[in-house]
Amino acid sequence: MGKTELFLTIIMFNIFFAMFIVAVMIYIRKYKQRKIEYLNEIQLKNEIHQKELLATQLEIQQATMQQIGRELHDNIGQKLTLASLYTQQLLYENKIAGETEKIDQVSQIINQSLQDLRSLSKTLTDDNINQKDITTLIQEEVDNANILKKCTIHFEHHFESIDLNFVHKNVLLRITQEFIQNSIKHSQCKNIFIKLNTSEQNLWELKIKDDGVGFDLEKVLSNGIGLTNMKNRATIIGAEFSLESSENQGTSIEIKLKKQP
Repeated sequence: MGKTELFLTIIMFNIFFAMFIVAVMIYIRKYKQRKIEYLNEIQLKNEIHQKELLATQLEIQQATMQQIGRELHDNIGQKLTLASLYTQQLLYENKIAGETEKIDQVSQIINQSLQDLRSLSKTLTDDNINQKDITTLIQEEVDNANILKKCTIHFEHHFESIDLNFVHKNVLLRITQEFIQNSIKHSQCKNIFIKLNTSEQNLWELKIKDDGVGFDLEKVLSNGIGLTNMKNRATIIGAEFSLESSENQGTSIEIKLKKQP
């Protein structure tokens, strides 16, 4: 073999070797790309599956609440109505001096209980949410909670009305209810501040804060059912959820739903 042939052989070998290296690199790159795409696909499927599970869980909770609301209205409500009629009859038939006032007081208590029961029944069923805007729903919840005089709840918004579908109104209302209940039960707060606004970037943003004792996030997040429910509800509709709390500094949440481009 001459020098020329040897030189050409070396050149060809180097070319084939370079092509082999390039081919291996392209294969590895495509393999990594396919692996990333596969992992992203698996992650997306897991996220969709998780959302479906959360949606199913909340649907079951909602159906249970609706059933409780109907039972309260149809069963206990009817019994209270019947008791009210009996007391009215006693008032009409009573001939004993001094007993009329007592019967009238019983009648008033029954009627007030009946009104409270009807209000609770409406809150638990969908009708109340469908018929009213979100600011009215939250204000009613605030007014009902303020009656307890456990702490003072302040509600602030800067718009006349906002057109939301049932799902969004339900999420906002249930999260507000959950936060108020948790704060009243556990935070020893004196005030709860609720703000609902819209902006150029967000369809709506809800901020709720109390001035209670707060808590250690790491200890509570692992087993806080109420906090988990709030986050799950926000996740289902694609809203951002954030929570802040520290001991003696109170607790706050912020939920934002960005406008669709």
